[in-house]
Amino acid sequence: MKNEKLFLMRLNKGYTHKRMGELLNISKSYYCQLENGKRTLSYKMAYDISKILETKPDDIFYEVYNNTVNQK
Repeated sequence: MKNEKLFLMRLNKGYTHKRMGELLNISKSYYCQLENGKRTLSYKMAYDISKILETKPDDIFYEVYNNTVNQK
């Protein structure tokens, strides 16, 4: 399931998928998959993303966890 909150936070900061990938040292494709819920977001990755987007890791990670639980 798409992480809408992550998507909106990224747009609010003006970052592209490509730029997020560069900042995280991952591919654009991998970042897109994280944002679209096709890859599992680890807490470490949520932490790294939160530093870039200037938010708390829980704001990102909790959204992903909540979406995963609601799908079951």
